[in-house]
Amino acid sequence: MPHSSSPSQPSDHDPEALDGKTPPRAPVGEPKPAAPSAPVEDTVLARAQNGDHQAFAQIYSLHKRRIYSLCLRMVGNTAEAEDLTQEAFLQLHRKIATFRGDSAFSTWMHRLAINVVLMHLRRKGLALISLDEAMDPAPEEGPGRSFGSPDLNLTGAIDRLALERAVTDLPAGYRLIFVLHDIEGYEHNEIASMLDCSIGNSKCQLHKARLKLRDTLRNSPGQETKR
Repeated sequence: MPHSSSPSQPSDHDPEALDGKTPPRAPVGEPKPAAPSAPVEDTVLARAQNGDHQAFAQIYSLHKRRIYSLCLRMVGNTAEAEDLTQEAFLQLHRKIATFRGDSAFSTWMHRLAINVVLMHLRRKGLALISLDEAMDPAPEEGPGRSFGSPDLNLTGAIDRLALERAVTDLPAGYRLIFVLHDIEGYEHNEIASMLDCSIGNSKCQLHKARLKLRDTLRNSPGQETKR
């Protein structure tokens, strides 16, 4: 676990750090990793909430790759993603005793990590959502369309590496909405609550993100050769 800002923990039981190694990214579009069986995780969670550092290390080991993958997709920078992953687990260490089981633990921890990323982006002064842009679509985008349905133009035989790169290259606001909705599976009302924007704004940002992705993928070298 990270650095001097970490809460006091017996050093013999600190969860393993990333040690400068970048965990492999989960490819866009692949199923999410299976969660550990509930009885096992519940037992480990209860021990961690009671201050068992070895149990916390187990939780870190079980969830670190998915949290890192989420951070990386949202910020598009490996060094920042590593730092944010560590910060997310520091926050988890501080707050784990407050988990009451109102949702699945993995969902609760996921939201905590997303909040860490959003706070980081806000500290950088990044405008996550542009209301003016969202409510004033460009003329070339044509008439309105169904925002909430899957975009079939982004599915099928698309090179996953090209899609990963295209997602990383999206403007930050678009990338956040795309990752939260199309990759992480959050509903628009949940995203609106997280980002403090309207549901319509979230839908419009997703629409624009998909348009940009489709244009990027259409113009990528691999797609040109397939024409």
